Amino acid sequence: MSGTSTPELLVLHAVRTLGYADTARITTLLTSRALEPRALEPRSLRDEPDVVDAQVREHLLDAQAHGWVTCTRYAGDEGWSLTEAGKLHGEHLLAAELQASGTRPLVEAVHTDFLAWNAVVAETCTTWQLSEMGIGDHTADLPATLHTLQTAANALVGLEGRLRAGLTRFTGYHSRFSAAVDAAPADPAWISGIDRDSCHRVWFELHEDLIATLGLRR
Repeated sequence: MSGTSTPELLVLHAVRTLGYADTARITTLLTSRALEPRALEPRSLRDEPDVVDAQVREHLLDAQAHGWVTCTRYAGDEGWSLTEAGKLHGEHLLAAELQASGTRPLVEAVHTDFLAWNAVVAETCTTWQLSEMGIGDHTADLPATLHTLQTAANALVGLEGRLRAGLTRFTGYHSRFSAAVDAAPADPAWISGIDRDSCHRVWFELHEDLIATLGLRR
């Protein structure tokens, strides 16, 4: 049976995987994971977005009071990021979750299989970025790039499925990655753009998720 993470962990972990994000972006991420009903009390993440957004902000403010996150405001922009204390606290929560759910062997096995695909996706996205910027002699063919990313998306079905069998919070990476692949033929910015849920961004978040969950370092 899959384990459902605590609201405190979910919100802190979302901030970590995103790096820096406003409340709406954090809420969108949590909602995209289609978490179990009542994951954030007292309502379902799927049913009332406005309520969920308020709940997420409440958890963020609570985390801020504990010194785990900080809110930065500049030129009309506002976003949340983890403090070092928040990162350590989050890692403590993640380790406790693995221990309680008995899922460490599962996540370690998936991480090992993920690394082979990570090398492929990282090289593909980097080559595309360098080609787009005209740096060096890097050239990238769009159809070939999309074929590689689609192959990775197919592999992600199995990887995410195995993770979800242990922890439901891993839900959503495949749907987001596949959506980016599908959008890329019309707008190649979906391959590596930093202003959207691009292939590179979603894949990076999954890598960070696995690393954080297992207490590893890049």
